[in-house]
Amino acid sequence: MNEKELRSQILELTKKYYTAKFDNYEFVPGKTPVRYAGRVFDEKELVNLVDSSLDFWLTAGKNAEEFEYEFATMFGAHEAILVNSGSSANLVAISTLTSPKLKNRRLKPGDEVITVAAGFPTTVAPIIQNGLIPVFLDVTLGNYNINTARLEQAISPKTKAIFIAHTLGIPFDLDAVTAFAKKYNLWLIEDNCDALGSKYNDKLTGTFGDLATFSFYPAHHITMGEGGAVISHSEELARIAKSFRDWGRDCYCNSGEDNTCGVRFTQQFGKMPVGYDHKFVYSHLGYNLKVTDMQAAVGIEQLKKLPAFVKKRKENYEFLFKGLKKFEDKLILPVATEKSDPSWFGFLITLKKEAGFTRNDFVQYLNENKIHTRNLFAGNIIKQPAFEGVDMRIIGDLTNTDIIMNNSFFIGIYPGNGEAELQYVIDKFEAYINK
Repeated sequence: MNEKELRSQILELTKKYYTAKFDNYEFVPGKTPVRYAGRVFDEKELVNLVDSSLDFWLTAGKNAEEFEYEFATMFGAHEAILVNSGSSANLVAISTLTSPKLKNRRLKPGDEVITVAAGFPTTVAPIIQNGLIPVFLDVTLGNYNINTARLEQAISPKTKAIFIAHTLGIPFDLDAVTAFAKKYNLWLIEDNCDALGSKYNDKLTGTFGDLATFSFYPAHHITMGEGGAVISHSEELARIAKSFRDWGRDCYCNSGEDNTCGVRFTQQFGKMPVGYDHKFVYSHLGYNLKVTDMQAAVGIEQLKKLPAFVKKRKENYEFLFKGLKKFEDKLILPVATEKSDPSWFGFLITLKKEAGFTRNDFVQYLNENKIHTRNLFAGNIIKQPAFEGVDMRIIGDLTNTDIIMNNSFFIGIYPGNGEAELQYVIDKFEAYINK
């Protein structure tokens, strides 16, 4: 058999392998875990992955370029820059704003960035890693996003940017935040890692800020294993972000391309000699945060499934909300921000004082019954060991953030959970609460 015939046979066998290995799921109440999140895929992802591996192109290549194009098109962005995680996307995004190419608008050590204390650590960590000062605001319960009523209290002559997430897929108040950013000429980064497919005013989140970040970890809306992306509508910001991803080099040629700018050997940079190869000119203190083409191959098929994934997440949210609404005397259930249409990541619950039981006791019970739970990430992040001694400002109190740290958790509504799993969850809630 020749190479083409062998490849075809391998891919046909891959489809059969998928059926034998993965296409046999059956939910057994009390025995099968009800996961908080996970991979949802079929034979197409596996075939794409194996097909890509047969090329043995081990870094970013044609699949990465295809995914970046499709992803940028989806958001109407100038460019999508694939990276190896959502955390790396956050690092690239905030680093982009420190570029000398931005002149008087660049972020410099000591500048302040408004954020929240109830969130994921790698939304905040890049602020600190770049020598910037996080300014922490509290959030509101129910939608768990920034309390915009306190924004004016946060402003200072050093304030240069806002960097906040759409919590678990629930958009923050983009009208208020974008108006505030415009008023004070602040950069806005949307951490959209948990909110792929969410909308505000019928417009996709991730399209409101100067930059937006995404995660393709297995728990997220689509996956390529490890992976993430940065998008921007600005050609300048996109080019800078790409530089930080790709070692800090000034050249923006795609893989396998040369002399895209047309002046590869005729320019002069810094104190380098005139005509020094542009491919080896470095304008930023960058990283190497690229994905492999095999990861992107999985992402291409996942992206095609996104509309169905979003639809299922919304259906699961409605099913759980309806089933748990009778316990609102004890539970604060998650609700969408006004004007928003969330692509729900998880179903976030906060126990009220009147609940009569603790978060820890309840989630232990749920986990004993094979129902996975997760806290809202770092809780109150300023109380985490890693943030001891960090230079920061705190605006007002963080009352709701502390409530979240002590009383909140979320359960799964990802597309892998069907009505049987969710009804089991509702039944277990009822058994515990009634007891």
